[in-house]
Amino acid sequence: MSEITPDLVRHLGVLARIQLSDEEVDRLTGQLDVIVDNIAKVSEVATPDVPATSHPIALQNVFRPDVAGGQLSPAQVLQNAPDAADGRFRVTAILGEEQ
Repeated sequence: MSEITPDLVRHLGVLARIQLSDEEVDRLTGQLDVIVDNIAKVSEVATPDVPATSHPIALQNVFRPDVAGGQLSPAQVLQNAPDAADGRFRVTAILGEEQ
Protein backbone atom coordinates (compact mmCIF):
# COMPACT_ATOMS: atom_id res chain seq x y z
CA MET A 1 0.00 0.00 0.00
CA SER A 2 1.38 3.36 -1.03
CA GLU A 3 1.98 5.88 1.74
CA ILE A 4 2.44 8.77 -0.66
CA THR A 5 -0.77 9.96 -2.31
CA PRO A 6 -1.34 12.78 -4.78
CA ASP A 7 -3.26 14.65 -2.06
CA LEU A 8 -0.27 14.39 0.27
CA VAL A 9 2.06 15.70 -2.45
CA ARG A 10 -0.30 18.62 -3.12
CA HIS A 11 -0.41 19.34 0.64
CA LEU A 12 3.39 19.27 0.84
CA GLY A 13 3.52 21.64 -2.12
CA VAL A 14 1.20 24.06 -0.32
CA LEU A 15 3.32 23.86 2.86
CA ALA A 16 6.46 24.52 0.83
CA ARG A 17 4.67 27.25 -1.10
CA ILE A 18 5.41 25.50 -4.39
CA GLN A 19 2.76 25.54 -7.06
CA LEU A 20 2.66 22.06 -8.62
CA SER A 21 0.96 21.08 -11.85
CA ASP A 22 -0.99 17.82 -12.08
CA GLU A 23 1.86 16.30 -14.09
CA GLU A 24 4.38 17.27 -11.40
CA VAL A 25 2.12 15.87 -8.66
CA ASP A 26 1.89 12.53 -10.51
CA ARG A 27 5.66 12.39 -11.10
CA LEU A 28 6.54 13.39 -7.53
CA THR A 29 4.04 10.94 -6.06
CA GLY A 30 5.87 8.06 -7.75
CA GLN A 31 9.33 9.38 -6.89
CA LEU A 32 8.52 10.06 -3.24
CA ASP A 33 6.86 6.65 -2.91
CA VAL A 34 10.06 4.97 -4.14
CA ILE A 35 12.12 7.01 -1.67
CA VAL A 36 9.85 6.06 1.25
CA ASP A 37 10.00 2.39 0.23
CA ASN A 38 13.80 2.47 0.11
CA ILE A 39 13.98 4.10 3.53
CA ALA A 40 11.68 1.38 4.87
CA LYS A 41 14.01 -1.30 3.46
CA VAL A 42 17.01 0.31 5.14
CA SER A 43 15.08 0.57 8.40
CA GLU A 44 14.40 -3.18 8.27
CA VAL A 45 18.13 -3.90 8.17
CA ALA A 46 19.13 -1.25 10.69
CA THR A 47 18.97 -3.23 13.91
CA PRO A 48 20.57 -2.36 17.26
CA ASP A 49 23.48 -4.73 16.58
CA VAL A 50 24.39 -2.84 13.37
CA PRO A 51 26.30 0.33 14.25
CA ALA A 52 25.23 3.53 12.52
CA THR A 53 27.81 4.92 10.10
CA SER A 54 28.20 8.18 8.29
CA HIS A 55 31.07 6.92 6.14
CA PRO A 56 31.76 3.47 4.66
CA ILE A 57 35.37 3.50 5.86
CA ALA A 58 36.16 4.13 9.51
CA LEU A 59 37.84 7.49 9.85
CA GLN A 60 40.05 8.62 12.68
CA ASN A 61 41.39 12.08 13.35
CA VAL A 62 45.11 12.29 13.90
CA PHE A 63 45.93 14.75 16.63
CA ARG A 64 49.27 15.86 17.93
CA PRO A 65 49.77 16.80 21.55
CA ASP A 66 48.97 20.44 22.22
CA VAL A 67 52.23 21.65 23.69
CA ALA A 68 53.08 25.31 24.15
CA GLY A 69 56.21 26.25 22.22
CA GLY A 70 58.63 29.10 22.51
CA GLN A 71 57.27 32.63 22.46
CA LEU A 72 58.53 35.57 20.47
CA SER A 73 59.66 38.70 22.22
CA PRO A 74 57.89 41.97 21.35
CA ALA A 75 60.99 43.08 19.44
CA GLN A 76 60.95 39.88 17.34
CA VAL A 77 57.25 40.30 16.61
CA LEU A 78 57.68 43.89 15.43
CA GLN A 79 60.97 43.46 13.55
CA ASN A 80 59.27 42.98 10.14
CA ALA A 81 56.33 45.33 10.74
CA PRO A 82 56.05 48.10 8.14
CA ASP A 83 55.41 50.63 10.92
CA ALA A 84 55.54 50.28 14.71
CA ALA A 85 55.44 52.63 17.68
CA ASP A 86 55.49 52.12 21.45
CA GLY A 87 55.71 48.32 21.09
CA ARG A 88 52.63 48.12 18.86
CA PHE A 89 51.80 47.79 15.18
CA ARG A 90 50.92 51.16 13.66
CA VAL A 91 48.17 50.94 11.04
CA THR A 92 46.10 53.39 9.05
CA ALA A 93 42.90 54.44 10.78
CA ILE A 94 39.85 52.85 9.23
CA LEU A 95 37.19 54.30 11.51
CA GLY A 96 36.05 57.90 11.61
CA GLU A 97 36.94 60.31 14.39
CA GLU A 98 33.64 59.57 16.15
CA GLN A 99 34.85 56.06 16.93
